[in-house]
Amino acid sequence: MSTVRLVDVRDTALSLDEVFTAVRDPHAGGVALFVGTVRDHDGGQDVSALSYSAHPSAVERLREVAERVAAEEDVVAVAAVHRVGDLQIGDLAVVVGVSAAHRAEAFVGARRLIDELKAEVPVWKHQTFETGDAVWVGAC
Repeated sequence: MSTVRLVDVRDTALSLDEVFTAVRDPHAGGVALFVGTVRDHDGGQDVSALSYSAHPSAVERLREVAERVAAEEDVVAVAAVHRVGDLQIGDLAVVVGVSAAHRAEAFVGARRLIDELKAEVPVWKHQTFETGDAVWVGAC
């Protein structure tokens, strides 16, 4: 079975169970999940609406990040999914999971996976604030 078990960018609700199930493995004694949710504020302002957009290469780039983390960290399995489209406060925006023989390696792998995903995968957030102002986050 491949170390990279789930990679996707989708416009439907994300599932913790799907990611957890993807990285579960008899060789893994630890599983670390990171869940990014839509919050009601950013930069001291109240958020009223949020939407994510992705470049057509986003899934391919996400797979490259996942494969690099899987190859360079001491992990059993990795998974990552990101949401696009209009989201509500509290919705899941991104879920990553990493399993490893021990918890320390699972934590390190999950931290690296989410950090590199945020830095390298072309997914952009458009936030609208209660004031009517709007900003793009992550756009080049």
